[in-house]
Amino acid sequence: MPIRWVDGKDGNGGDGMSPRVGDGGSLSSGYMKPTARGYASKDPPGRSERAERPLLGIGLMLIGVTLVPLLDGCAKLLSEDYSVVQIAWGRFVFHVVWLMPLLVSSGARWWRLPALAGFQAARGFFLVLATVSFFFAIRYVPIPNALALLFVSPIVVALLSPRLLGEPFHWSKLCFAGVGFLGVLVILRPATEAFEPAAFSAILAGLSYAGYVMTTRYVAPRARPLLTLFHSGVIGSVVLSLVMPAVWIQPDLRGWVLMSLMGLFAAAGHFMIIKACEYAKASLLAPFGYAEIVSSTAMSWFLFDYWPDVWVWVGIAIIVVSGVGVSLFAKS
Repeated sequence: MPIRWVDGKDGNGGDGMSPRVGDGGSLSSGYMKPTARGYASKDPPGRSERAERPLLGIGLMLIGVTLVPLLDGCAKLLSEDYSVVQIAWGRFVFHVVWLMPLLVSSGARWWRLPALAGFQAARGFFLVLATVSFFFAIRYVPIPNALALLFVSPIVVALLSPRLLGEPFHWSKLCFAGVGFLGVLVILRPATEAFEPAAFSAILAGLSYAGYVMTTRYVAPRARPLLTLFHSGVIGSVVLSLVMPAVWIQPDLRGWVLMSLMGLFAAAGHFMIIKACEYAKASLLAPFGYAEIVSSTAMSWFLFDYWPDVWVWVGIAIIVVSGVGVSLFAKS
């Protein structure tokens, strides 16, 4: 995440030299732009103060998008024995546990109520809904297929951002969004025996993640990235803990280990993506976010002996072209 040093107090109780993202401003002024599941960013003023190291940025981005699919693999393994709600609870709780040492060592005042608490809560709710929906989908649908459907979120944001975020509207965005919808249909194949109704849960995850993206764009200029990442885990943990008595199954050692690994992969993966954005421009990093599909496919082949058929690859290619097209036209 591109950050710069600013004077004075920040919205999270930081000291006079606390890193922040951006300068505040309107709803569309945020510099942090989550991609399908990580973070990319616009380039903020003051980037020249930090020496750019593009190869390091790309390397960190690739590490991040390699770690995140491992979280999905753990979730799919856990789905054999636990409800998706309990699995999501484990993901968020251990996300917080693994982040705590980093927060304490950074001196961040993590215990204070965050700035824009209402938006932070809405952002956390969207992420919880996206996580539960996606975990439900991968219980029945191969992970690469579900992930490709999750990648509709940048397309949805491109369509909604002119009205909700005040960003410019381009007909090209609408055209590329239509192309992306065609890719979704190719993967779903609703009129064939390959159709799996649970895939709609992955689309719901994509729509929910679009809401997460847009609320993040508002929160990002006013909050430290590490604290924002922490608050996501806290909100998810609290919300899902409310329903745990109804679905709880006592985990065995394997269950606890997999849940712990989920939190580790989530925290480490997203942190790597944030750090990548400190060293390289968003326009350079954005295409590498789609490498998550490659790492997800490799993980699915290794753990579950699954390799997508030709039509899934065609659909993935269409969605990737659509997402890159939307991104390029947005920059122009």
